[in-house]
Amino acid sequence: MNIKTKTNITFVRCKQLLLALILLPIFCIAAKQPSFVSDVIGVKETMLTPDYWQSKIPNENKLLLSETQINKQQNRLFDNSPHLTILHQMPNQMKGEDIKRKIFSISQIPSAKRYDSSGKQISDKQFQQYIKSLNIQQLSGKRTIEFGMVVNRTDMRTFPTEDKVFKSPQDFLFDRFQETALFPTEVVAILHESLDKKWWFATAYHYSAWIKKEDIALGDKTEIFNYKNTTDFLMITGNKVFTNHNPVRNEVSQVQLEMGTKLALVAPEKIPALLDEQNTYASHVVYLPTRKSNGDLEFSMALIARNQDVHKGYLPYTEKNILSQSFKFLGERYGWGHSFNARDCTGFVGEIYKSFGILMPRNSGQQGNSDQGTNFRFNDETSREDKLKIINQLQIGDLIYLPGHVAMYIGKVDNEPYIIHDVAGLSYYTEDKQFYQSKLNGVSVTPLLPLHLNASTSYLDKIYAIKKIR
Repeated sequence: MNIKTKTNITFVRCKQLLLALILLPIFCIAAKQPSFVSDVIGVKETMLTPDYWQSKIPNENKLLLSETQINKQQNRLFDNSPHLTILHQMPNQMKGEDIKRKIFSISQIPSAKRYDSSGKQISDKQFQQYIKSLNIQQLSGKRTIEFGMVVNRTDMRTFPTEDKVFKSPQDFLFDRFQETALFPTEVVAILHESLDKKWWFATAYHYSAWIKKEDIALGDKTEIFNYKNTTDFLMITGNKVFTNHNPVRNEVSQVQLEMGTKLALVAPEKIPALLDEQNTYASHVVYLPTRKSNGDLEFSMALIARNQDVHKGYLPYTEKNILSQSFKFLGERYGWGHSFNARDCTGFVGEIYKSFGILMPRNSGQQGNSDQGTNFRFNDETSREDKLKIINQLQIGDLIYLPGHVAMYIGKVDNEPYIIHDVAGLSYYTEDKQFYQSKLNGVSVTPLLPLHLNASTSYLDKIYAIKKIR
């Protein structure tokens, strides 16, 4: 190698070294840039896992209530709540006038304007068509009550229609005909049929509204409640779990099952080695309610892979499990009345507590005003200081109610209470006293006290109840 070549190599290496020295600070700055982006006040990325909150629990496996204690509370709640129905105690017949009153408690023409999906105002003539679809003229004398089970996730609607109705042309997120949803294995009492014979007006344990007939299988009342009351069952503990794909029987293939769903397990001596050409040993074998071609109920064997998020029997009711269950929904889209294949604030809370065998009324006001658990009530005369005294004593899983909303307490950070909730809006005051408004529209972790409903009203101002289920 000659001197000139050696000099050139040295020069190139010096340039490379110099460039590296110039770029190094830029790379370091880029590496230090945070990857977590959020406009939610007081929330760090580390707070978005259940582990963060579970690490603060002194005794994470302490049982809050035993199964026996839960059953006693549930019996008392169902006996005293006007918003819950003990379905197996329903009579075999019901007066048509009573059914009519029940229908009109839900199927009402709104006093304010409503708009369809195209933004066009719905006319009085159209609303009269919805009223006609109720088939009210057929409700005379007494009606025989039939019982069925839900076979696919299905909506409960204000009227027997899939038409979407909104408060304003821009309000496409909140379909006002959407009441709630029911999941497979839910029991319903069938009270009436729509004019087009495609819908039933039905009562579930916590709600009455219109459901599509194709998602319900009619069966024997005794057989249905024997299934529901089995003590050998699989609890769905994941956000959504699916039965195995089955190329032979579509009715049991990849059926979506929601958190809190109970499925009767097949007794070991009845489990075949093969089910529709799949070996059963690596799956849970359950009886799934299915609908025969004539609409009748049939319990069919189905497989749920052992890798799915399930539990034999109810989950132990502990603070650790409350947190685990709630964070399985984190980030899921907010769905008014369980729309968007999701859920709303009360659905979020309700499905979590179903995992432990705890059922609740459907709507937030019904929950907040019920006698379930231990309750702290507030009114317009209650001072902020008195509310804060109770808030400072909150425990994981306690429920916080304000008009139209419910949130769950998950712990404190720097002595500030935090909640997880399925929520649409986001409002708070910034450090420089500017009122900030945005949206969450999903299951979110937030601090409690900074949140506002509007510029002059905070969450704290409107809290009317705190509920402890312990």
